[in-house]
Amino acid sequence: MSIQTLPLTTRSPISRRRKMKNRIATSVLVLCLLAALAPLAMIIGVVVRKGAPSFTLSFLTTTSISLSDRSGGWLHGLFGSLYMLGIATVIALPLGIAAALYLVEYRIERLTGPIRFFTDVMTGVPSIFVGLFIYATLVGALGFGTFVGALALALLMLPIIVRSSEEILRLVPDDLRRGAYALGARRWQTSMNVVLPAAGPGLITGSMLAIARALGETAPLILTAFGALQIVTHFQGQPQAALTLLIFTGARSPFEAAKAKAWAGALELMLLVLIITFIARLIARRGSRGSR
Repeated sequence: MSIQTLPLTTRSPISRRRKMKNRIATSVLVLCLLAALAPLAMIIGVVVRKGAPSFTLSFLTTTSISLSDRSGGWLHGLFGSLYMLGIATVIALPLGIAAALYLVEYRIERLTGPIRFFTDVMTGVPSIFVGLFIYATLVGALGFGTFVGALALALLMLPIIVRSSEEILRLVPDDLRRGAYALGARRWQTSMNVVLPAAGPGLITGSMLAIARALGETAPLILTAFGALQIVTHFQGQPQAALTLLIFTGARSPFEAAKAKAWAGALELMLLVLIITFIARLIARRGSRGSR
């Protein structure tokens, strides 16, 4: 029985069909990618086009109390946002990573089930409900201020940190854990000295999702931070400013100067998220190099 062979320069019909299917699938994926990026590109383009004229050095370094005056800036909003975000990160990041570590490493079914359930519920809760909760429980006793605003942001960050950190910790190979146990390490020593360093870059990247969401929140801050027209350094007891609150106020104002500043504030907020993301990626990359 003879076997028919084809020259190397001749493609079989099966090969041609496979290549055609591959081209079609690649074209469809590229179109889907472009369709997903198009709204993002349009949003960035509109924000840059309308915010760039008012995005000046004066806008970044001065404060203004007038909505009808184009001079002055929103330095107090930038300071307040970073102030509350820093406190919220200090509260939510250790708690979220510790909860995820508990879910992955200890796995006590009586507790992991309720923790995952409440985490999933909190992930889908509208942010205004978190603001109402803080307003009803703390604002009446403590008043508006930085701490209650940061606490509302921390509650929004916590479920995102828990879920993302849990998935990252699950990716750590079990061989690393077994090797640590074989050397006589206890579970907490393995978790702190082996698992967390191995998952460090992923944990940083996952935490950026929560930080970016908290930085762009407005609804809970209306009921907690309340807003201010100057730089406020008090930890609690005085209303605090935030970029998102100023953008919300400026966008609702009838004055063109306030709307122009709102676009500039949106551009500043977008650049701030970009800078924080870049710094986090840089830290994660250096951490991954150091762990090798």
